[in-house]
Amino acid sequence: MNTEPPFVAVLGAGPAGLMAAETIAAAGHPVRVFDRMPSPARKLLMAGRGGLNLTHSEPLERFLAQYAAAAPHLAPAIRAFPPADLIAWAEALGQEVFTGSSGRVFPRALKASPLLRAWLARLGGQGVRLLPRHEWLGLTADGALRMGTPDGEQAIRPAATILALGGASWPRLGADGGWAGLLPGVPVAPFRPSNMGFLISWSEVFRQKFEGTPLKRIALSFAGRTVRGEAIVTAQGIEGGAVYALSAALRDAIAAEGSATLLLDLRPDLDAATLASRLDEPRRGQSLSTFLRKAAALPPVAIGLVQEALHGGATAPLPELIKALPLRLDAPQGLERAISSAGGIGFAALDEHFMLRAHPGLFVAGEMLDWEAPTGGYLLQACFATGRTAGAGAVAWLG
Repeated sequence: MNTEPPFVAVLGAGPAGLMAAETIAAAGHPVRVFDRMPSPARKLLMAGRGGLNLTHSEPLERFLAQYAAAAPHLAPAIRAFPPADLIAWAEALGQEVFTGSSGRVFPRALKASPLLRAWLARLGGQGVRLLPRHEWLGLTADGALRMGTPDGEQAIRPAATILALGGASWPRLGADGGWAGLLPGVPVAPFRPSNMGFLISWSEVFRQKFEGTPLKRIALSFAGRTVRGEAIVTAQGIEGGAVYALSAALRDAIAAEGSATLLLDLRPDLDAATLASRLDEPRRGQSLSTFLRKAAALPPVAIGLVQEALHGGATAPLPELIKALPLRLDAPQGLERAISSAGGIGFAALDEHFMLRAHPGLFVAGEMLDWEAPTGGYLLQACFATGRTAGAGAVAWLG
């Protein structure tokens, strides 16, 4: 049995775990952060490849609404550590931020590594110890933590524990949801992909010609909601920001009905009447491809999509097809490609500090909790905020 002086254990060195560790260390408690990977915050570094969207600048009430059913449970944590506080925290680490035209907030460096280096230096100054290659294996009969270490299994008994082991998306980065069976008496909702692409049965001709091609300045509609943005054609289907915004509803519809039809507006900047007027001109011997390029100013990939729909049996007039081209989605991409995951520990199992009711002194934060949100800064904001709340809860527990 480990004989170190009492300390708080944080399991998981992602944003939620490191924020919990900082909060606890700032209150004067020794902290050990255990992570199964050789280095910390691998998913945060992956997010940094896209610019590291930290949070969003929209009004807080609108911000909170993005968490849908989980909003009432996450709201206290986010109100206690709102976007303005996250921005101030990043800038205190020497990472100046800016707000893009979409309202999203990014560090000026547009990557995660400078922020992570500064953060780890601060944590080191607080006395936080980071122990890589330590995997949580569950609880002993008397409640100690079973840890797999490079030297074999050990049992440790910290003064309190923060679980921040992540969800189940991008498992190669460290979080694979394998912890779900390690908490006796705690129900865990099955993990599902969130913010992911979808599979479409493209023709071989279209796939070979347009795989990897971006769809810019489009609008996507499903179930009465329309999102403008961008997407990308993949070999298996479609993905990208505009798709992710609708992904939860599309995923659930496919689960209920076997497939879902996404409507694609290839010219959202033109109203239907103007487009119809342009396409009412005689073709004068032009091929369909040339006519659509000249009359509707469609790029090659959009023309390819129209032709794909026509070859698939679409009978709508061209103006209607361009404004609402149907895409049949056969299945969501799996967790291995999803940006985030839905599922995890339900809030009914927790108190207001995210402590497990069945395991006093054991707190949970980040994507282990059962919530999901679209991309746009909402994912990281909730991870930071729940980590801070869990850390403050552990401090109160110890006090």
